Amino acid sequence: MTNLRKAVVLLGGDLLVLVLSLVLMLLLRYGLDDFSYRLDQHGFPFSIVFLIWLGVSYLNGLYRFQLRGEGDLFRSIFNVTAIGGSASIIMFYAFSGFFGLTPKLNLLIFSALFLVLDYSLRSLLWRLIAPKTLNVVVLGSSPLIDETLAYLRRGGTEFNIVTWIKDLDRDNLAELSKTILDTRLHVAAIQPHLKDDVATMRLVYSLMPLKIVLLGFYDFYEFIYKKVPIDELKEGWFIENIAYRNLLYDLPKRFLDLVLSLAAGIILLPVGLLIGPVIKATSKGPVIYRQRRVGKNGAEFVLYKFRTMVHNSRGPYWTEPRDERVTWVGKYLRFVHLDEIPQLFNVIRGDLSLVGPRPERYELAEKYKDLPYYDMRHVARPGLTGWAQVNYRPSASLEEAHEKLRYDIYYLKNRSHFLDLHILLKTVIYLFNKRH
Repeated sequence: MTNLRKAVVLLGGDLLVLVLSLVLMLLLRYGLDDFSYRLDQHGFPFSIVFLIWLGVSYLNGLYRFQLRGEGDLFRSIFNVTAIGGSASIIMFYAFSGFFGLTPKLNLLIFSALFLVLDYSLRSLLWRLIAPKTLNVVVLGSSPLIDETLAYLRRGGTEFNIVTWIKDLDRDNLAELSKTILDTRLHVAAIQPHLKDDVATMRLVYSLMPLKIVLLGFYDFYEFIYKKVPIDELKEGWFIENIAYRNLLYDLPKRFLDLVLSLAAGIILLPVGLLIGPVIKATSKGPVIYRQRRVGKNGAEFVLYKFRTMVHNSRGPYWTEPRDERVTWVGKYLRFVHLDEIPQLFNVIRGDLSLVGPRPERYELAEKYKDLPYYDMRHVARPGLTGWAQVNYRPSASLEEAHEKLRYDIYYLKNRSHFLDLHILLKTVIYLFNKRH
């Protein structure tokens, strides 16, 4: 499918989502009885809204072929929703006499529906219309590039490395331009250090009219592995990608943490009331285990769990297979993760979020301080579950903690409500699969 046809499909998909969002909004607000009247009333004003939102989508590059991760796609659609919604509010209130409407709640419902439906549809369309194999040219050389290309050449991914140019100059640029046109290259992955060379970047700049997606190699690496190459990152990368957070993400997330943890606490309260006496009857010691953990901004807090080990047991910080310190009741509780029910209190209190980097115990956090950029884990509230937890096994060594840190930093860069939901769903799926 040509890029023009893909753009038409995406445009048609957006138009369908806009119409569907309007219809669903009217049904939710007014029901079937007044539907025809309300549709006539909202039809013309919202046709102007449609044009505004499609224009904002075009300006945000949503009709161009691009490699987009889940977080990038959500942020782009969220920006369209925020900008389009703001422009629509201004239009309705500036010309209220002409339109005869000043929809506040209706626009809010319409925007929420569009955000969910458009993200879902575009995720589906990507799988249907994206090339099954993406032809890639790599510019530059580094150990990370060597490692990544060796992995890609073993197969099993959608990326096909067509050519690798370690040193870009005017001679091989002309050959590269011809290769792009003849081979239909889709992506150029560029070593980040090349951007410091003005002459090289001018050569790369000349590739832009050839309709090839230009990606920094770190972004390309993220797209493949869903983690970041922390050993090659510099402080500037963190300032650009992690330092700023949007209140439109943080505040709703805290609200959802409170609502969902209170609901889960109420549902699981009878289970907790049964677990406590069983622990007390089968082993000596307190029912609730308290442990120092490190949270947001490096602040310490007390994490609560149902006790699963022999009281006052000593041993390594990591739990080992067939660990004799774990009681027989504790083995079952850990298997079904019911030992973590008391942590819902930590979520309500604000120590934890439902999703975030898993908080380490104080002693391990001190041990991990030498890992590169380990303190970045503390820029966000830690979570009951996280991206590292659903993509990697529990760490039992410094090397494994280093690997999990790659996933944690990826989450901090890409965190969004949809990524949080994705992690929660993967956690639920993992728990059910683990039991079979």
